[in-house]
Amino acid sequence: MKQQEINYWITAMLNKHERVSDLNVTVGKTLQVESDGVLVPVDVSPPVTELSPFQAEVFALNLIGGNRRLIRDLITKGSCDLSYALDEKHRFRVNIFSQKGHYSTVLRKLETKIPSIQDYHFPDAFKKMARELNGLILFTGATGTGKTTSMAAILNKINEERPVHIVTLEDPIEYVHPHKKATFNQREMGDDFDTFANGLRAALRQAPKVILVGEIRDRETLEIALTAAETGHLVFSTLHTIDTGQTINRVLGMFEQDEQPQVRNRLADTIRWVVSQRLPPKVGGGRVAALEILCTSMRIRDLIINGETEEKTFYSVIRDGSARDMRTFDQHLLELFESGLITEDSAVLYASHRSEIKRGMDTVKAARGERTSNIDGLRMEQQEPDDPYRR
Repeated sequence: MKQQEINYWITAMLNKHERVSDLNVTVGKTLQVESDGVLVPVDVSPPVTELSPFQAEVFALNLIGGNRRLIRDLITKGSCDLSYALDEKHRFRVNIFSQKGHYSTVLRKLETKIPSIQDYHFPDAFKKMARELNGLILFTGATGTGKTTSMAAILNKINEERPVHIVTLEDPIEYVHPHKKATFNQREMGDDFDTFANGLRAALRQAPKVILVGEIRDRETLEIALTAAETGHLVFSTLHTIDTGQTINRVLGMFEQDEQPQVRNRLADTIRWVVSQRLPPKVGGGRVAALEILCTSMRIRDLIINGETEEKTFYSVIRDGSARDMRTFDQHLLELFESGLITEDSAVLYASHRSEIKRGMDTVKAARGERTSNIDGLRMEQQEPDDPYRR
């Protein structure tokens, strides 16, 4: 197989559907793409009914292109990450990994257009994040829930409004930001730095006002990020957690018990926002972002320093914090359901507390004049008249 054939396969996979997110090349299967969260097969000519180990390996090696570091990572670690450009309009984040002695490749399609807060209808809280001068802002959620897109939209807002130096540490670079009012220096792991911790430590000597760290993967990176936020930098990063409250607890859990009081105080002083994301299916096709947003406040600071209780939890404080642009997943999912963007089943499936969102949906349906129950035929049992002869 030659490079032209590889690019032909990629082009054919991209043209299969309008909303392709991932390209999947796995031994024993045909070429596949993920569209709206579902894997579908792709036909090419000549046909490929089952990829052979040789075809999958040649495909992977063509993407690697002789890069010794990537080959070493693949052999020693079992996987490697890279970026690949088909042309100026099509870029991919690629992971190649070994499984059962074969190589598989997954290509995540990257958007080349820089996202904006307006185009994606992100909440006003995102504009406030772009105006923060220092502190730590975390975006969390599973892989593929749009964390990178959200942060890119905020960085784009900063780029349009503030003449500051922005340093990003990415694995790999996804959105390529042009220089506007801000000056961008985007660094890619493997080529420009070796670990997020070392890249972040070096960034502190590069005079940035804003730093983006692709992911906080260990305690060392977290400690440097906290130090950077404490010394006047605005730091963006991501974690893989299911909601905002768990994010705070995950950060605290990276430290030993005897360190907790100091870490809790540091985190309470530096955290500015936490945004968790989920992507339920949208009515009519596609996905829509459901966002849970936590903003620092006196009540949030108290929870970070003293911990949660049965009466006072992150969920309850966020639920009551709409005046500070806070909202829970359940509140946002209910809004999406009320506006007709997602179905009732999707709202329940992606909810944090199903009983709470069901009560909210019953209220919405009652206001619409819809039924709130599927139970029919209920009636009060009538009492029979007294029978003097019945004993």
